[in-house]
Amino acid sequence: MPFREINSKMVEATVVPGQKMYSQRGAMLAYRGDVSFTPNIQGGQGGLASMIGRRVANEATPLMTVEGSGTVMFGHGGHHIQVIGLSGDTLYVEADRLLAFDGTLQQGTMFMGSQGGVMGMVRGQVTGQGLFTTTLKGHGAVAVMAHGGVVELPITPGRPVHVDPQAYVAHHGDVRNKLSTALGWRDMVGRGSGEAFQLELSGNGAVYVQASEEKL
Repeated sequence: MPFREINSKMVEATVVPGQKMYSQRGAMLAYRGDVSFTPNIQGGQGGLASMIGRRVANEATPLMTVEGSGTVMFGHGGHHIQVIGLSGDTLYVEADRLLAFDGTLQQGTMFMGSQGGVMGMVRGQVTGQGLFTTTLKGHGAVAVMAHGGVVELPITPGRPVHVDPQAYVAHHGDVRNKLSTALGWRDMVGRGSGEAFQLELSGNGAVYVQASEEKL
């Protein structure tokens, strides 16, 4: 894993010759060695279809390619950072939460309606999360941003996890998601805000939840 957590809001990445990394523009705090930073207009390895999909949805997140030999410190906006390791599976995460990730990971874009049907599209409209979400697949590490720290909750068959959509950060594994109404569940726990939706994740994997309902 190329990331070393310096503290809850900063990570250091090791950059080696012949291997690329991608990071959100403006996320570099400092670096040592011979390292170059190049704007990436195609958003990593997502290709033309991914780029077009994000522009249609007005969800393009500018990235930069990081190459060379040395170490780079990343952080952005004082947000908390969580490093997630992938071992051949797929991470689903909102593009604006990506701080940095291995160039070995294959990036794509998934239309939310394809996972959860119409409810996936409703989720995008109701929660403010995009209709498109970014996917990262393969072996490598991803540094994602969140408010107030992150907890990883396992998802196992027969034991779905219900998450406040505003607190959702990312998930990975063989997981299905759907948005459902909860008839005042937020009012019952003293946090009523006129919304009564929860995100149900089922299958086998994990979901990452932030300790806040704030958007980045």
